[in-house]
Amino acid sequence: MKYCSRCVQPDTRPGIEFDKRGVCGACLYYEEMDKIDWNSRRKELDEIAKWAKKTTKSVYDCAIGISGGKDSTFQAIFSRDTLGLRPLLVNCEPENITEVGRRNIENLKNLGFDVISMRPNPVIMKKLVKRDFYKYLNPIKITEYPLGASTAIIANALKIPLIIQGENPTFTLGTSNLELRKHGGDAMFNNMKPTVSSGLKEYIDEGIDPKDLFLYGYDREKMIKDGFKGVFLQYYLREWSQVHNAEFSSKYGFRGRPEYFNPSDIGTYSPYFQLDSDLVQLNQMLKYLKFGFGQCTDHACYEVRDGRMTRAQALELVRRYDGKCSIRYIKEFCDYIDITVDEFWKVVDKFVNKDLFKKDKDGKWIPKFEVGVDTADSKKK
Repeated sequence: MKYCSRCVQPDTRPGIEFDKRGVCGACLYYEEMDKIDWNSRRKELDEIAKWAKKTTKSVYDCAIGISGGKDSTFQAIFSRDTLGLRPLLVNCEPENITEVGRRNIENLKNLGFDVISMRPNPVIMKKLVKRDFYKYLNPIKITEYPLGASTAIIANALKIPLIIQGENPTFTLGTSNLELRKHGGDAMFNNMKPTVSSGLKEYIDEGIDPKDLFLYGYDREKMIKDGFKGVFLQYYLREWSQVHNAEFSSKYGFRGRPEYFNPSDIGTYSPYFQLDSDLVQLNQMLKYLKFGFGQCTDHACYEVRDGRMTRAQALELVRRYDGKCSIRYIKEFCDYIDITVDEFWKVVDKFVNKDLFKKDKDGKWIPKFEVGVDTADSKKK
């Protein structure tokens, strides 16, 4: 297990890239940012906005998938008030939606937007979440499909030519998705989940009716052929960052976690991430047990790259909070998929990366590694 020499990102992240200096792909992108002609990119974005207003066959110029969080609030306000677009916001309600998640969605609606809200059949969703927990130890895997597809489905149905997205995960995480890097800002829908005929085939093969998966996929190739566009705002805006978006959105009524929240309950110190569903907190703990890092690592990396935190400070936070998860979230999940807590841990035990973790005398999984200290290559599961 090796760590980026600049941030605290480990090489156990699937698809991560490091250069010969031991610098991860995300930090390399930050190196390039000062060399980018941001004025030129902004002009390009303005031209895309003009194209959308001229091309649209709808009353809307663009569609934006929203959760009510800091990023989607910024995307909606910026698209309307700065780019001069008329957006339609699309909200795909997550499983186990939180009170603060509902509040932020309502806040965004009340800022003066048309919003379409949808929720895939909860009976089918629960079945697939449980299936992915047992098969991959990743209960949110299937939930990400409708989150990405819903906006494209609505844009296609209403003939809205432009889909505006937030960050390009290739740049933010430093992974080696060549298609995303090739397209850069013009996403061409490559960050959205595949069509039913491809990525969802495994579910259909196990007996799920394709009609029940309508909200989970879309025909990406046909939408590209028909002239739809999808862009990442991050690619065009120098100011895009986690803190900027949170501070901007807070001025418009967005709220994070309360000041008294316990970082050990959710596995991170930041109050502005993953607010709308408690499934995410549990899944981050599971990610930690498989790969040796959780969401605190992700958040600390963002801060180091933006110069708001030293690497030493980031390491301390990761050691303190990464992989933590309140038993409340575990019990909620077990109740949701109708299993016992004992059964939950039996499934978890099968997937824990034994190269990275061992059990202590009380039967709890503890790390063999020290955060920030390079060791021999681990088995990447």
